[in-house]
Amino acid sequence: MRHPIFIALLAGSAIALAACQKSNDAEVSRALKSVNAIHETNLSDIMLTVGDPNEAVSYFKRTADENPDRIDLKRGLAKSLVRAGKPSEAIPVWQAVIAIPEGNNDDRVQLADAMIRANDWKGAEAALNQIPPTHETYQRYRLEAMVADANKNWSKADAFYDTAAGLTTTPAGVLNNWGYSKLTRGDAKGAEKLFADALVHDPTMFTTKNNLVLARAAQRKYDMPVVTMTQTEKAQLLYTAALSAIKQGDVTIGKGLLQEAVDTHPQHFEEASRALAALDANVAKG
Repeated sequence: MRHPIFIALLAGSAIALAACQKSNDAEVSRALKSVNAIHETNLSDIMLTVGDPNEAVSYFKRTADENPDRIDLKRGLAKSLVRAGKPSEAIPVWQAVIAIPEGNNDDRVQLADAMIRANDWKGAEAALNQIPPTHETYQRYRLEAMVADANKNWSKADAFYDTAAGLTTTPAGVLNNWGYSKLTRGDAKGAEKLFADALVHDPTMFTTKNNLVLARAAQRKYDMPVVTMTQTEKAQLLYTAALSAIKQGDVTIGKGLLQEAVDTHPQHFEEASRALAALDANVAKG
């Protein structure tokens, strides 16, 4: 008499076990999906930072094609294209990102950056104009300053450079750009101050050191600035000062600086030696 009950209990247990198994399978599937998502996120971060730019482009193209609804992968593709020196190819990808409802003002800033890199200044200006003034970020104002510079709107450029410098804890780069802008306008004194300020924030930037020497030389100040420099850097900066002096007609000073550059360099300084030899040859002919 107990057999039917026993069979029913067994059947009920089997159903419960089957349901339990399905539940476990679903949980395992969700867990694996989460692990894969974390893995993909970590891999994407690696590709955008330390990975080879061209490998990153291939990775993001493939994964974006496989996951067309993933806006993060489209962003990764656009960023990797810029890193790979292909800003023109990044532009339509950023435009596609912006067309998605999840696209935001940071994406518009990235689009403007790609356009500037592709030398599409009008396009960059139009992209920046689509961003509301309430979106106040360092990157946005840095690009606004560059566009204003390109338009020779100096007062606007200065205001944007100043704002950008105040919105970052590492303003050396934007101060260098601002200084170069001043130098191209003929404001060598203003440029010198900005280059010096940039080097306070990052004493390792050789481009800024070179720009500082150019700004000082434009004022006929040919002595080396008091900044941290290696022996090789000093020789190269002396060479920059020498060429500037010669260009401005201070040939004797330039010759002395060239000789000092040759003597200072820890190895053979081919460019300075060749310039010195050419200078001596011209003097001999004269």
